Amino acid sequence: MKLTRRGFIASAVAAGAVRSAPQIAAKTSGRRILTLVYDKSLGMMRAVERVVP
Repeated sequence: MKLTRRGFIASAVAAGAVRSAPQIAAKTSGRRILTLVYDKSLGMMRAVERVVP
């Protein structure tokens, strides 16, 4: 896979969000919604998790 600068930054941010999301979600109450989106910079699908009060 050819990884561009933009793709690397996007994957690094996504990895950081995955690590911090459980800590943030544990502190707040609300419903967690998981959505699959197509990320053009990565060229594949990725999961986006939101906490809705």
